[in-house]
Order: sequence, then structure tokens, then C-alpha cells
Amino acid sequence: MKILIAEFAVGTDIEKSLIPEGAAMLKTLSESFVRLGHEVYYPSASTKICEGTCIESTAENFMQVIERKAKDCDAGLIIAPDSMLPELNKVLEENTVNLGCSPQSAACCADKLKCTEILTKTGIKAPEIAKKAEEGKKYVTKPRFGCGAEATYLVTEFENKEEFIASEYVEGKTLSVSLIAGKKPLPLTVNCQFIEFGKKEVETIENEKTGVSGIKYNGSLTPYQTPRRDELYETAISTVKCLDCFGYVGVDIILADLPYVVDVNPRPTASLFGISRVMREEIGDLLLKNKFGELPDSIHIEGEYRFSKDALGELFGRA
Repeated sequence: MKILIAEFAVGTDIEKSLIPEGAAMLKTLSESFVRLGHEVYYPSASTKICEGTCIESTAENFMQVIERKAKDCDAGLIIAPDSMLPELNKVLEENTVNLGCSPQSAACCADKLKCTEILTKTGIKAPEIAKKAEEGKKYVTKPRFGCGAEATYLVTEFENKEEFIASEYVEGKTLSVSLIAGKKPLPLTVNCQFIEFGKKEVETIENEKTGVSGIKYNGSLTPYQTPRRDELYETAISTVKCLDCFGYVGVDIILADLPYVVDVNPRPTASLFGISRVMREEIGDLLLKNKFGELPDSIHIEGEYRFSKDALGELFGRA
């Protein structure tokens, strides 16, 4: 089969700090499909990876490159900021088979407010959305349509703004569950996320007494061993079912007295880089079986893998 994998950071060069993560995911997927005997094509503005055929692209023509090349491919997969994913997946679906989430599902996941409302209505725990700050409490603020830990802060005060949401801060273990969503969801691993807290840039703080700290993702450990694994898997499966997700999905969870779902990523995530090093099965094979065949009942994990975002920069920053 001919497979198109379009990763936004690599394909556009818009945000160079995201290229190491993007290149790691792109390389992991490309190598897997190539090992299975498939042809892989990927748009790139400058970064090259070892496997697959590079198609020159820019920030201005990234979508057009996807549309044009998808017509010649049997299937495709998009990795992009959540706010852009619905439109890009729509273009992909109109021209080939989409191995990822539908545009409608991706749009629900991208809207953090709507996503939280859907989850809570179906009985899945999520941090409560806050309308105003109460003294002595901590909150997490982030863009309503943001991606990952982008512009995410731990605060004690906040102002209500339409483009941002504030939710209660839940103390617990910062984890994620990676799974293949579809007719028969297949959990892959529980991952421990390395989260760093740092001061927000001083020039952006109107009042330093507000106690603002930036929240930064810096890699993960795969798999994370916990006696509550089945509980985490059940939460993640319920989450992707109620949001009608498909393909590889990463569900970010704070594990406290109960699992709290804090974010749903309807696309491959950086954890895939670690999973591919401990999973005996090929991720490419699982994605294709999810669409064209039938998934196995379980996968085989051997050992563990730890990586940092800084290490990815060293590996792929010069790719």
C-alpha cells in the first residue's frame, strides 16, 4: 500500500521547537509501515527522516500537498495541532482512507470546553470547569482550542476569557493511556508523563502575586507499572467511545482518588516514540488492522523506555 503521513511541524517549519517531537512520531510511523512492506510519503519543509519518500512542502501549501498526494495513496494519517486537525482530516478523507479520527470527532476533542462537558455528562470524571477563582484554590488555565501543554499554567487567580478555560487543579499522578480506538478498542500502554513547573515569563505577568507557573511536558516513561492499570484502561476506553474516536489516541489522565481525564489527543502522541521500543507488534500493522481487518485482543510489551523532550531535540534537532 501507499501511505501518506503528514506531520504538521515537519511539514511546515512554523514552530521549530516542535520539530523534534514531530520528527520522532513521523520516523516511528514511517519505519513501521516500511518494515511491513508499504510505501510511505511525507511532506517536509526541511527535515528529512531515513525512511519514506519526502515531498517538499511549506507552511503555505501544506494542505494542498496533502490533498494532491492523498489522491495517489491508499491511506493516510495526519498529526497536527488539535485546532487544525478537523480541517486537515476532512481534506484527507475526501481523497483517501483516513486511518485517524473523523473530522467531527477531532473537533469535539479539540474544543476543551465541549470535550469536558461531553465526558462529565456520560459519567467520566474530568476536572471541573471554574467560572471564578476561590481563595486558597489552584486552577489550571489553558487555551480552549490549544494543543498539549501549550500556554498552560497553574494559577491561583484568573480572568474569564472566551478563548481560555480554567479548571480545578487535581493533585495526582500525571499519566496518559495510549490506545487504538475503533470497533474494538485496544489499550497499548499506561505512560508516566514528566511534567515540569516553571515561572511564566515576567513581562506577561500583570501581577506576580497571582502565583503563575508554566506547565511543561518533558517526555515520558513507557510503560508505567501500576496496580490500577485496568481502571485507567477502562476510563480511556469509555472516553474514546463517547467521543467516537478512531485510530491512535492519547488520553491524558490525572490519577487521584479516581482517574480524571484532562485531555484527549485524537492523533499519535510523543508517547508513541517510547511505545514502539517496547511493543513487539508493529504500530503500522495495528492501525491498518483497525481500519481494514480485526485487532488482536492484546499486545506484547517487553521492558520499558524513558525519554525526555530534550533528548528528542538532540536526536532529531539536526534531522
